[in-house]
Amino acid sequence: MRHVLVMTGASTVGLLAMFGVDMVDMFFLTMLGEQELAAAVGFAGTLLYFLVAVSIGLQIAMGALVARSVGARARDEAGRVCTSSLIFNTLVSALICFCAWFYLRDLLALLGAKGLTLDYATSYARILLPSMPVMVLGMSAAAGIRAVGDARRSMWATVAGSVVNGVLDPILIFTFDLGLEGAAWASVVSRVVVLVVAWYALFSVHKLPGAVTFEEFIQNLRAILRIAIPAVLTNLATPIGASFVLMTMAQFGDGAVAGAAIMGRITPLAFAAVFSLSSAVGPIIGQNAGAGLYDRVRSTLFDAVLFGGAYVVVVWGLLWLSADYIVEIFSAGPDAAELILFYCHWLVPAFMFNGTLFIANASFNNLHYPHWATGFNFAKMALGTIPAVYFGASWYGARGVMAGEAVSSILFGVLAFLAAFSLVRRLAGNYTEAARANVALSD
Repeated sequence: MRHVLVMTGASTVGLLAMFGVDMVDMFFLTMLGEQELAAAVGFAGTLLYFLVAVSIGLQIAMGALVARSVGARARDEAGRVCTSSLIFNTLVSALICFCAWFYLRDLLALLGAKGLTLDYATSYARILLPSMPVMVLGMSAAAGIRAVGDARRSMWATVAGSVVNGVLDPILIFTFDLGLEGAAWASVVSRVVVLVVAWYALFSVHKLPGAVTFEEFIQNLRAILRIAIPAVLTNLATPIGASFVLMTMAQFGDGAVAGAAIMGRITPLAFAAVFSLSSAVGPIIGQNAGAGLYDRVRSTLFDAVLFGGAYVVVVWGLLWLSADYIVEIFSAGPDAAELILFYCHWLVPAFMFNGTLFIANASFNNLHYPHWATGFNFAKMALGTIPAVYFGASWYGARGVMAGEAVSSILFGVLAFLAAFSLVRRLAGNYTEAARANVALSD
């Protein structure tokens, strides 16, 4: 448990900084007195999250390959893999942004944005979209830093960008009277800062990237794709489900979308430690499984779920008590306020099952069963979120949309965690049989 807490705490700091600035962004925009602004950020953020999901999948591949080479003391190979990954990740993100640029307004309209909200969302996204490759390159550089064991400098890159964003937000939004566009430009500058800090640590401190020929790049690309494809697919399931939720919520008006967008900024901040669990327990599971200590793998899974559940209960109490203040602080209208109060009072406990899914997926990836994570994420989206949200909206309106998401999280969180324990039990049995066979051969 101590190991879980220490690893989770270190990972949480960077996420708190990043999610905290997102919430401050939303707070400043709601001070302008237009619910369309909050709704616009919700639509644009959902669309741009597709690229973020792809980036996270690419980072997983980069981190795994670089860490493997560093662990094998193949420093030159680690440098070539790092360079190949940085090039590939940047090209992929640039290509996606280039295609999205020409259909940006249509894509936002497809999500349900219309009228003034659509105009705001398009303006906001047109500023942020060209900077997405910068963000991807910065996040990839930070993944490379973590891969060599320097979690501290990776964390500081995120913290530095968040501080810059938080400082620039009120200056650009209010002092220069740029409003929504000011918030977008503050985010652009923060992404450049993340890239500069992470780039300095990767190149100047660790001197990791190395020269690579075209033939070496192609060879490395095969290894990258073997990990990146299932990782990207796993991460894409979430924004696909989120897009359907937003499209469904949009039929109840901008007030409902604004309420969902406000909670969409508060929830990651409130549950930063739960989001951190997957990256925290992954190395612990991988190391103990590699040593054949499957009893410790089981205890890690149990301790992680215990910590996540206790944490969610504490946060539930805090959100219940502060629900009215959240409505007041964010100047929420009647429709938005209704959803915020409903979520804070009744739906928060369901998030502990999101945590169990995160933990289970981390175990699948580190036990060399990444396709299980892909399967559970897509099953949750296709068989859980979409039908539950559809029927919830039909029966109970905007509240039913949020409740449908919660029901899906509970169902697939439980199923994924049971599957994780079953997998560990099976692998432990296989390891014991192999050990007995080796003893018999030696005798």
